[in-house]
Amino acid sequence: MPGSARFRVVATDLDGTLLRGDLTVSARSRAALALAAAAGARHMVVTGRPAASCRPFLAAMGYRGLAVCGQGAQLYDASADRLLESVPLDREVARSVVERTERELGRSPLALAVVTAAPENRLVFLPGFADRPRPEWGRAADRAELFAGPVEKVLMRHRELPDELVAATAARIGGSRVSVTHSDRGVIEVLPAGTTKAAGLQRAADRLGFTPSETIAFGDMPNDVPLLTWAGYGVAMGNAHPRLRAVAHEVAPRNDDDGVAVVLERLFAPARPGDGRTPAGDGACVGR
Repeated sequence: MPGSARFRVVATDLDGTLLRGDLTVSARSRAALALAAAAGARHMVVTGRPAASCRPFLAAMGYRGLAVCGQGAQLYDASADRLLESVPLDREVARSVVERTERELGRSPLALAVVTAAPENRLVFLPGFADRPRPEWGRAADRAELFAGPVEKVLMRHRELPDELVAATAARIGGSRVSVTHSDRGVIEVLPAGTTKAAGLQRAADRLGFTPSETIAFGDMPNDVPLLTWAGYGVAMGNAHPRLRAVAHEVAPRNDDDGVAVVLERLFAPARPGDGRTPAGDGACVGR
């Protein structure tokens, strides 16, 4: 594994990566991020959650500075609680992709939801989108309400067909008009064209002056593939989707086993006299 001096940025996904299953950041992970900060590395959250949804998690961590949100569509300044950039999704394009995807799949209708445009970023969902809707989502909407206002992304799921088939169908139908990614098991996202975590992190890098080679990135799902391939060193979690494992340099322990912390401790913990290792450690790496 490369030496710690190489990395100026630690880029982490939230759900399934830095967050445990109970949606908390463990004390061990906080301490490991503090080790990285003491060594001069900046922590950057790069998440599929829109800014409105990730704000409480960032606040709980005491996170400062830029975060990449909304799968790369948003740059959010957590220090100022200010959205710096946000790219909306064309409603008519989104509606067309949804309707044509449903017709082509030719089975039961897709379960659908949309995230409304920033700064609101509210979830509008149809009945049946989730088995147990969260209380903060409010009431289920009817189909006419989905595209009643500006939207940022569409979420689609199918109860019978594989995620990969739904995603591939939507991507083929959408073509260059949209980006399609798979960020959660059972959920496909339709996004503005060109939207990826890598594109969002590149915009952050342009503002802050760091490079891919100076970045180590952590993720767990196919939407993290662009992030890990952009970064100089990519780490997939032990709970990661096979597609992400295939492009990672290393597979860490699971998120519930503090996999991010395990790697950062090895990378940034000071070497002790006589322990026979460099600060980066000698952990096993998995080639791409």
